[in-house]
Amino acid sequence: SARNNHAAATAVAVVAAVPALAPGASPAHPQPVPVAHAQPLSPPLVQDLPDELIQGGWSKCWSRRENRPYFYNRFTKQSLWELPALGQHDVISDPLGLNAAPVGGVPGAPAAGATGASAEDAALRKRRLSEEIGAGVAGAASAVSKRTKAPMEPKTEASIGATQSFKLYCFNFSFKNSEFLPLVTNRIYWNLEVPTNAVIKERGLFDTFHPHPEVELFRAQLTVRLRHQYQELCQQREGVDAPRESFNRWLLERKVIDKGRDPMLPSDCEPVVSVSMFREILNDIPIRLSRIKYRDDAKKQLFKYAEAAKRMIDNRNASPDSRKIVKWNVEETFNWLRKEPSPSKEDYLDRLDHLRRQCGPHLAEVAKESVEGICAKIFTLSCDYVKRIRDKNLDMLKENKLALPEEAAAVAVAVPPAVDRLVYCFPARLSIPPWPLPRVEMHTENDMTCLRYRGEMVKINQNYFNKLEHLYRLGSTDDPRFEKFLARVWCLLRRYRQTMFGVGGSEGAGLHGALPVPVFEALHRHFGVTFECFASPLNCYFRQYCSAFADTDGYFGSRGPILDFNPVSGSFEANPPFGEELMNAMVDHFENLMSSSTEPLSFIVFVPEWREPVTPALLRMEESRFKRRQVLVPAFEHEYRNGAQHVCKGTMPASPGGSPRPTVCAC
Repeated sequence: SARNNHAAATAVAVVAAVPALAPGASPAHPQPVPVAHAQPLSPPLVQDLPDELIQGGWSKCWSRRENRPYFYNRFTKQSLWELPALGQHDVISDPLGLNAAPVGGVPGAPAAGATGASAEDAALRKRRLSEEIGAGVAGAASAVSKRTKAPMEPKTEASIGATQSFKLYCFNFSFKNSEFLPLVTNRIYWNLEVPTNAVIKERGLFDTFHPHPEVELFRAQLTVRLRHQYQELCQQREGVDAPRESFNRWLLERKVIDKGRDPMLPSDCEPVVSVSMFREILNDIPIRLSRIKYRDDAKKQLFKYAEAAKRMIDNRNASPDSRKIVKWNVEETFNWLRKEPSPSKEDYLDRLDHLRRQCGPHLAEVAKESVEGICAKIFTLSCDYVKRIRDKNLDMLKENKLALPEEAAAVAVAVPPAVDRLVYCFPARLSIPPWPLPRVEMHTENDMTCLRYRGEMVKINQNYFNKLEHLYRLGSTDDPRFEKFLARVWCLLRRYRQTMFGVGGSEGAGLHGALPVPVFEALHRHFGVTFECFASPLNCYFRQYCSAFADTDGYFGSRGPILDFNPVSGSFEANPPFGEELMNAMVDHFENLMSSSTEPLSFIVFVPEWREPVTPALLRMEESRFKRRQVLVPAFEHEYRNGAQHVCKGTMPASPGGSPRPTVCAC
C-alpha cells in the first residue's frame, strides 16, 4: 500500500550545518602572503607578533579575498583569523589541546580576554558524558543563535543529530531551536559493555548450515534473479512495476510463517499466496499513484488513471455490470475534465479519490486471478531456489567429509539439553560442524574497509568493522585466532546489504533503522533494558539482541529470531520492521511470554501510529491487559538512525520524515 511504501521513513532528521567559522578555527585552504611579495593593493603589514609566536612559525599575512589580516603557521600549515594565544598547545603532540594552559586560566578554560562567543564555543567543544548532552546542547543552541557572524568567513561543514529535551523518558527527543548546532564527531552508537538481564530456559542448537562465501554468493545470485522475475511478472501480466520494497516486505511476511530450513528464502508456507504481496500489487492497479505537489500533476494523474481503467476493463474478462460501471465513471470523468473551467488541485484529488472508490473494486476483481498467479509463481520459484541452495550446502559437506544434518541431529538427540534449567541468554549456536572457509581479501579506502571474494566486494565503515570485531570476540567460540573472521563478515555484509534488502543504494534501509543513542541510554537507565528484540550486528546498541538470521549473526552475539526466543525474565526493547504481519506476530509472541512467566518481564515497543486504517497490532497492544503506559511522539519531533549507517561516511545521518508518528507501548 501507499502507507507501506513510505513507512520506513518515519523520522525527522536532526541534521544541521554550521556555516560560520568558530573563533580560533582554521579557515579553509589558507594562502599566506608574505610581506615582501604582497600585491600592490594589499596594505603593508607590520610583523608586530611576539618573539614566541614568530619562533613558533607564526606570521601575519593579508587575505585579499576577505580584505583583512590573518595569521599563518609555516610549520603546521594552520591559519587563524584571531591572534594566536601565547602558550598555545602543540597541535602535533597534543591535537586536542588537553594539556594546553591558556593565559590567565587553567587547562581547558577560555583564554583571558576571550569574547563571550569564544567562551561559548569552548563550552560546546568540551567533552561531556552522554547523559549531559540533553541538558548541555539546549543551552549551547541558544548561545549559537546569539553569535555574531564574521563577514564572509570560510565555511566549515558540520552535522549532528542532537536533542534539546528529554520528554516522557526520552520517547520524545527533539530540539525546536531553528539554529544550527556544532559538529559532534567520532560518536559511538553502541554500548557493548552492558551485561544482559535476560533469563531463558536452556535451549538446543539451530539446525542450519554455517555460512560460506561460496554458498552466500550463490544465494545472492538466486535472490537477485527472483527479484528480477518478480519485476518481469508484474510488467507482463499487469503492466505495472513491482511495488517499491514489496519484495522485502514479502520476505518479512513469509518468514513469520515459514517452516523451511533456509534462513533467507521461504519454502514451506501456508497459504501460498502472500497477503502482503497481493495487497501491494492490487494497490498499484491500474497505475501507480504518486505524491502530487502541483495542480497540473493532479490533472495528469487523474487523466492517466481514467485511461488505464478503461483500457484494463476493455482487455480483461469482466462481468457486464463491472464493465458498465467502470466505463460510465470513466466517461463521466472525461466530461468533467472537459467542462470544468478551472478546477483546483483539491478538486482533481477529490475526483481521483471518487473514481478510485467507484472503479477500484471492479478492477481488483478483474485482476485478482492474475495477481494471485504472480504471488504463487514467486513462491514456487523460491521453493526451487531453496532446494538448489540446500543441495550446494550438502555437496560442500561431503567435500569436507563432515556430518550431514540428519546425522548431526541424531547426535544432538542422543544428548538432550536440560531445557528446564534457567540460564542467562547466550548467542545462537549451530548443530552442524563448521567447515573450512576460503581466504577473503581486505583493504581500506579512506575510512571504509573493503572485503573482496572472487571479485565481489562489500564495504563497511571502519568504526563498524571494529564493532563487528568486538562482537565477534564476545560471541564466537570456535575461532579464537580469528582465522574465519573476514569470511564471516563478508557473508554477513552480503546477506544484509545485497541479498536481504536488494542491490539498490537505499533499498531496504528503512526496514532496519535504529533508535537514537539517547533513547537507548534512557531505556537502560530508567527501565533496565539490556536487550533488543529486532536488531542486527550492524545496528545493535547492546551486545545481546535478536536478529533475522541465526547462521550469519550468531558469531556476533545474535540470539536468533525473536519468534524463536523465549525469555522468562528481563527488560526488552522492540522496534520491529514496519510490516503488519510481523508486528501482529510479535504481539502474539509477547503476550504468550508474559502469560506464561511468573518472573519480572517487560517489553517497550516502538510502532508507527497508523490509524487510516488502524493496524491490528496497535489495537491489540492498546487493549492488552499487560499494557502499563502508552506514549505518542508527535511527527517531526523524532528521528531514526539510518539503516545504512554501516556504509555511511563521516557523521551518521538520520532518516528523514515526519509521518507516521511512532507510538511507544510499555508492557
